[in-house]
Amino acid sequence: MEKRFENKNIILASQSPRRHSLIKKIVSNLDVVAPEFDEKLNSDNYTDDVIKSLSLQKALSALNTHNQSGAGICLSKGCLIISADTMVVFNNKIYGKPKDELDAQRMLSDLSGNTHFVVTAITVLDSDSQEYVSDVVKTYVTFQNLSEDLIKDYVKNKKPLDKAGAYGIQEMGSEFIKNVDGDLENVIGFPTKKVRALLEQMGYKF
Repeated sequence: MEKRFENKNIILASQSPRRHSLIKKIVSNLDVVAPEFDEKLNSDNYTDDVIKSLSLQKALSALNTHNQSGAGICLSKGCLIISADTMVVFNNKIYGKPKDELDAQRMLSDLSGNTHFVVTAITVLDSDSQEYVSDVVKTYVTFQNLSEDLIKDYVKNKKPLDKAGAYGIQEMGSEFIKNVDGDLENVIGFPTKKVRALLEQMGYKF
């Protein structure tokens, strides 16, 4: 028997307002939970497996933590949990969320005048069977040569300490961004085309 998308409670395991906004382009009725998960990495060297693993662990954490707490909707039955993890990678090194403003300035100085890629891993987890699919999307971003004053002004006014790589592309204009090669939504943090494709891969229909 074919699984039906509308028979599942859709759960987004993320506190990101950017992801909340983007997922509503494809799923209008959903619940949101905050996974209790330590995203600390043992190494800053990037591989696809590292980010896929983080995304899966985040989905499992949302399932296990929420059910144990007994709060809100129960995720043990009839739920489809969608999780995501986004990283900025330059010279095969992971640029996560900056520790402070000086760290943010350092990251942007490194990215200035160079091409890096933004990668998001998406996991879709069926809470009943615990079957899942995961995949990654990469988008290549080239920065303009950024002056020290422009970097300091951006960090001071935009407060990008909650963003991987210390920037949000939706806040930047042509004085920052020279070129984007790939899915812009992925750089914002949630590639909805890939999310929909993974849902369909699991046999769910919109």
